[in-house]
Amino acid sequence: MLNTIGYEKSDVSDFISSVSEAGIEVLIDVRDRAQSRKKRFSKTALSEALNAVGIDYIHLRGLGDPKEGREAARNGQWTKFHKIYSKVLSSEIAQNALQHIVELSEFKSVCLLCYERDHKTCHRKCITDEIENRVGKKARHLGVRKFERTS
Repeated sequence: MLNTIGYEKSDVSDFISSVSEAGIEVLIDVRDRAQSRKKRFSKTALSEALNAVGIDYIHLRGLGDPKEGREAARNGQWTKFHKIYSKVLSSEIAQNALQHIVELSEFKSVCLLCYERDHKTCHRKCITDEIENRVGKKARHLGVRKFERTS
């Protein structure tokens, strides 16, 4: 099964709890740069936290949105964003990454990760649209839930 999630406005504990509770087995980071200003959402720290709860982490940089695409999206220039990102998706690297996701999602619960909370304003939507067209199944878009802390 294919899922997506964005970590905007969340903390890592709630994020990990959300993907774990959703039954995610493999988290696929589709950020161009797997770095974050948000604590513990950079590649190494995030992969360690996920592995600690039994979730595999993969970074598929070939599906990342390049800087100019991110800037266009931030400025609401959707036509420009889609033009830039469609070039990324048509590359051989991206096509191979898409096929890898399709194959993994046939037998595992997979989740694509990026920053934006709303999948409609993120390149994750372009990725899932492409995969949905290939396999004929809809992706599930998850949100990060708040969990009450126990002491």
